[in-house]
Amino acid sequence: MHGTSGATPPPPLPTDQLRFAMPPMHDSVEDERRHRKERLAGALRLFGRYGFEDGVSGHITARDPEFSDCFWVNPFGMPFRHITVSDLVLANSEGQVVEGRYHVNQAAFTVHAQVHAARPDVVAVAHCHSVHGRALSALGDLLDPITQESCAFYEDHALYDSYSGVAVDIEEGRRIAEVLGSGKALVLRNHGLLTVGDSVDAAAWWFMSLERSCQVQLMARAAGRPVLIDHRQAEATREQLGGDLVAWINYQPLWQEITRSEPDLLD
Repeated sequence: MHGTSGATPPPPLPTDQLRFAMPPMHDSVEDERRHRKERLAGALRLFGRYGFEDGVSGHITARDPEFSDCFWVNPFGMPFRHITVSDLVLANSEGQVVEGRYHVNQAAFTVHAQVHAARPDVVAVAHCHSVHGRALSALGDLLDPITQESCAFYEDHALYDSYSGVAVDIEEGRRIAEVLGSGKALVLRNHGLLTVGDSVDAAAWWFMSLERSCQVQLMARAAGRPVLIDHRQAEATREQLGGDLVAWINYQPLWQEITRSEPDLLD
């Protein structure tokens, strides 16, 4: 028999001796740029792993910390699963490449640049044609507050209730940014999902969480009539779980997993 009845248990460790990851502080613009590029490459790898890309559709942009009207983005036509830090392209708000070896998707910049321009608080924008996001968008619906995770988006996402083909018109990009407003996400009708965050980690987490929440809502509706969480509880849950810092924290296990299993992405 191990232990003795009535024995004194070990004392608790001081909390300042326990590890808890928080967003890093940077000593220089160069360090912050490298950090954003690493996180961008990792997010793209994860999006590829989860099947969010569809042909050449889908992109994540990250604002450069020094040149605030320039954005790092995945190269046009390169599989997400193969992207490394050195493959990333820096483009200005017109979609013109200022650093890198590849073209960029002009449709990406039509929307992304306008969202970045309208939201100086946003570091990263993610948009992909994921399966369940497209399915919900085809219904022209928003997320209902039916799970704890979907409550993070409660009254903090919007529906862009229009479709006019591939978004290459600057005015449509501005309208999309206007509908997004101060929210964290958009359902683009008949198109897909878009999320934003004050870090690459947050924008990527919101996209993954939104896609899964779309899947849950579609499955729940197919099975029966989902029970809604009431307004007060949904609002309180959003206040607890809906901030970008919480998104950043939720994303860290994924960042650790992708960098440990695919360390070449940092090349």
